[in-house]
Amino acid sequence: MNENWESIYTTPMPHRAELAKALLAEHEIPAVVVNRQSSSYPTLGLGKSEVHVLAKDAILAKVILENEATFS
Repeated sequence: MNENWESIYTTPMPHRAELAKALLAEHEIPAVVVNRQSSSYPTLGLGKSEVHVLAKDAILAKVILENEATFS
């Protein structure tokens, strides 16, 4: 990621990050999931998944997740 992308949501559960990405897509906000899970011990679930959006969309994306996400 470069400086044009910003992390707006972090979770230890990768499926929640994917749900957040899908919710943002419904609002036409491009998002990507960055998986920071440990590849050494994948079954332990060590690490986190992050949702990144363009910096210009970050505030709106956070508001959408706060107001519409039911998985938090």
